[in-house]
Amino acid sequence: MSFNRHSINKKRQRNDRWSRYVVTGFGGLVLLTLVILITHLVSQALPLAYIPSLQFISTFEVSKPERIISAGDVISGQPLLVQKENCRLGLKVLDNQVLTTKHDYIRPCDYALTTYHALGENYIVDVSPNAQVRVIPVRGFDMLSNTSHEEHASSEMSSSSFHHHIAFALPKDRWNSRSDWRIALSSKWIVFAIVQDSSLFVRWVNRKRPTNIIDKTFTDVNDFLLMPGSESLLLRTDNGLYFNRVRDEANVLTVITTEIGDAEVDYSNDSVSLFALAKHRTFFLADTSSHQVSRWVLSQSDNGLTFSESYRLTLNEGETVRDVAEHASMNLVALLTTKQRIILINRVSGEQVKTQGISAQPYQIIWFGDKLYGISDKALTIWQGKHLSGITTWSSLFSPQHYEGYDSEETVWQTTSASDFQEAKFSLTPLLIGSTKASLLALLIAIPVAIGAAIYTAFFAKNKLRNVLKPAIELLEAIPSVLIGFIAAIWLAPKAEQFLFSFAFFLVVVPFVLLAVATVQRPVAEKLPKKLRHGAELLFAISGVFMLGFVSVEFAPQFILSLFDTDTFTLLAGESSSPIGKTTIVVAIALGLAISPSIYSLAEDAINGVPSDLKHASFALGATRLQTLIHVVLHVALPGIVAAIMLGFGRAFGETMIVLMVTGNTPISSWGLIEGLRALTANLAIELPEADVSSAHYQILFFTACILFLFTFLMNTLAELIRQKVRGRVFLG
Repeated sequence: MSFNRHSINKKRQRNDRWSRYVVTGFGGLVLLTLVILITHLVSQALPLAYIPSLQFISTFEVSKPERIISAGDVISGQPLLVQKENCRLGLKVLDNQVLTTKHDYIRPCDYALTTYHALGENYIVDVSPNAQVRVIPVRGFDMLSNTSHEEHASSEMSSSSFHHHIAFALPKDRWNSRSDWRIALSSKWIVFAIVQDSSLFVRWVNRKRPTNIIDKTFTDVNDFLLMPGSESLLLRTDNGLYFNRVRDEANVLTVITTEIGDAEVDYSNDSVSLFALAKHRTFFLADTSSHQVSRWVLSQSDNGLTFSESYRLTLNEGETVRDVAEHASMNLVALLTTKQRIILINRVSGEQVKTQGISAQPYQIIWFGDKLYGISDKALTIWQGKHLSGITTWSSLFSPQHYEGYDSEETVWQTTSASDFQEAKFSLTPLLIGSTKASLLALLIAIPVAIGAAIYTAFFAKNKLRNVLKPAIELLEAIPSVLIGFIAAIWLAPKAEQFLFSFAFFLVVVPFVLLAVATVQRPVAEKLPKKLRHGAELLFAISGVFMLGFVSVEFAPQFILSLFDTDTFTLLAGESSSPIGKTTIVVAIALGLAISPSIYSLAEDAINGVPSDLKHASFALGATRLQTLIHVVLHVALPGIVAAIMLGFGRAFGETMIVLMVTGNTPISSWGLIEGLRALTANLAIELPEADVSSAHYQILFFTACILFLFTFLMNTLAELIRQKVRGRVFLG
């Protein structure tokens, strides 16, 4: 007998041991999975914290008679353009780490010949003695790459060999090949400028409608900058800096500035230099005398578009800017200075993130992908950019910035995945405001509903009724959030204009209706049979709420609209408000209904878990049920109720499908209830599939995911700390 008992005990101990191993193993797997997920989130966002730098790759030199005038992405197979003898341009490509001539572009020596670089592409520009201009993309030579060099090196390329070339004429009396001339291109315009003595002749040619030509002449111009992307021309005179738009007359000059900050600038000498970015919506103004560089962006004003200063940088003594190059997909601008330094700055905030000395002496720099090319007369120097997404700063993510096209500093989220050389707006403030605003308003709706239902079922209702109501309410938690969002999007949003007035009327009147129901409920219930008396208060309350809801929907909007005129509501809404069906209130209603079952379930368990001895002791001391509820039950159950509310807030903050389907996803930094919003979760769902892997956009999205995780973790931790602290006070007091 004892032997069998001993055998059974050993078997039981063995089973317990293996069960403990299995449970511990699966628990460890859960923790390991969580650690892996957190590590992946952090690893994807961590490059934002790295400091960008430039690593030297190589230097390529050309032979003595040749001079480099422009370059493509040589490492990727694009040609290097050099000025050769006999008035020809040579296209060199990299072959076994050696620059070899692939083609020659030949023109007679009485032709004016140069190159132009725009939006990552090189163009060859030649002007004939008869003032005929041809602009040829260098990519037009790619179709000739399969032919031998001997067939083309000594023969002139015919215009039919090139695709997308541009041709137009200049006035013959204005053209002189010995004059100073410049050309600039945008997607819509070509602008050609000729300097003759003290006058400046400018011709605008519409690329889509070549017959649309606009000619202008200016006098007393010291320097100028062609900006066809913004359809404007910058002019530096003795009196200051001005701009003229393509639609303006030549004598219409709008002043931009006569000073940089507090320093007066002498525009009559050559100490001022102008550098435009690729889209021609921003330019940098460098003043050698004050050692300052200022950024000017196209802004909206009462008088239309103008340029306004956004920030300033101060350089070293005797240092000025030689060239400016912007990255195609990041808010990164490289400044090449005369002291052999390259300064990497955040294009939006102007923060100097990295300053790096170089041994080369280029006069021009160009970004191709993550490689920076430095061009001098005889050498091409290439640097590899490392951790360039680290150009993102805390200020650019959370502080208001002066973006292109805005009249003041704003917090804006607007990515540029579909366009290169576009200013990206990565402010997370609108997303944080959207998530917080929707979550807080959802709590205002969910707390009265959920806590009120929990108090009734846990304290007032009989067990038989409670056993029916509690599972029914908790079953609502199983409804997918996408279904709630779908119903809100197709039914609630179209009726939002009427429903918002109805809901406002309902919220104001419902307390009075419930008081009236409570007043008449008891006398009426006493006349009912005993079997129907208990639970009758629920029937009366529900009937009163439904009747109020019917009145609110059918009659309240007409009643409210009759009291106010249309201008009053327009003033309240504002001219820039979102469509009424996509406002925060509509989102909060749907989101509040979604989180109510979760709050109800935890709060109901907390209230029902209050020991009966405490309630009976309160009743024995003569307290009423209401007094017992307020001073005993809710006081003891407060930790659980607070935890339920915190959990509901965390779920509302992390909800995705409802805010994705109902909000309209407008990233607006506004706390207004009739404005749209975009939440962090919805932003992840929208943009993560379209973001380029390892790009700054991609890493910032993972950074927002880290914010979501950290917020949820802190909310749960805070809820637990509050619950323990309040519980300690309850039992110690």
